[in-house]
Amino acid sequence: MITSYLTHPDCSLHHMGPEHPESPQRLEAIRARLSLAGLLQQTMQSDAKEASSEALAKVHPPRHLNALEKCVPTEGIVALDSETLMNPDSLKAARVAAGATIKAVDQVFKGHADNVFCAVRPPGHHAEASEAMGFCFYNNIAVGAAHARDVYGAKRIAILDFDVHQCNGTIDIFKDRSDVLICTSFQYPFYPWRYLRSEWHNVVNTPLESGTDSAEFRRLIEHQWLPALHAFKPDLVMISAGFDAHRDDTMADICLDDEDFYWITHLAMEIAALYADNRVVSVLEGGYEPKSLGRGVEAHIRALLGLPFSEEG
Repeated sequence: MITSYLTHPDCSLHHMGPEHPESPQRLEAIRARLSLAGLLQQTMQSDAKEASSEALAKVHPPRHLNALEKCVPTEGIVALDSETLMNPDSLKAARVAAGATIKAVDQVFKGHADNVFCAVRPPGHHAEASEAMGFCFYNNIAVGAAHARDVYGAKRIAILDFDVHQCNGTIDIFKDRSDVLICTSFQYPFYPWRYLRSEWHNVVNTPLESGTDSAEFRRLIEHQWLPALHAFKPDLVMISAGFDAHRDDTMADICLDDEDFYWITHLAMEIAALYADNRVVSVLEGGYEPKSLGRGVEAHIRALLGLPFSEEG
């Protein structure tokens, strides 16, 4: 497997204060772990590019995009809500994060890579069509999905989100669309408190009780996601890869291990091998404890590369 690794230095320019969990140190922890494991060197590394206004406008109304631009401070930090803050470089980082998914889609459809991991921030899956929230400004994975649809004619896009928080933004943008299937597992009841019981035909909600362990997580995914994915037969598999459901992440109370992230990534790859010519685009979402984040991403990358799971380190 050829695995592309996309990131950009500008992703580290965005910060929301020294105590905020969504910090530049997240990407540093990932790079350090992958380098130590010898995995980064096995990927095809390159820099992302900023998403254009036209690309962002495919999923966010121009009025909302203009309103965000007007909020950018000339110095210091301003708050859009209690947890989503912006410094002078935040939208530059956000445009690069969204642009990474566009480049990733280009790479898999042009055959330059089998799969891609976008090591970018800020995350995106909470950003609704007209609202930035939950550390997110633009919905990165939605921007990539719209690009795949409009440029490459993708007709059935599956978005798999295993972050500990539900992807309310992705649902808000794509709810009730026949060409997008959203499978989302999340701690329940938990932030973002909306769309948690959505009844749209293209959304598979998999709520997890506090304390859910590996066995129960895998049972639910196999029972709820796999039938929907086989019926849908996606021609592109996209992953909102959140690692905050790890047992060592204090953001929530789900008890997954490193190997669970390998397992669910491998599951996504099997679906892509059957129906999507191996095309998988993965985008970083949550994960806030540096050590468990690094280990979770290592397991994810091992699966993408077609390597066996390793418990060492």
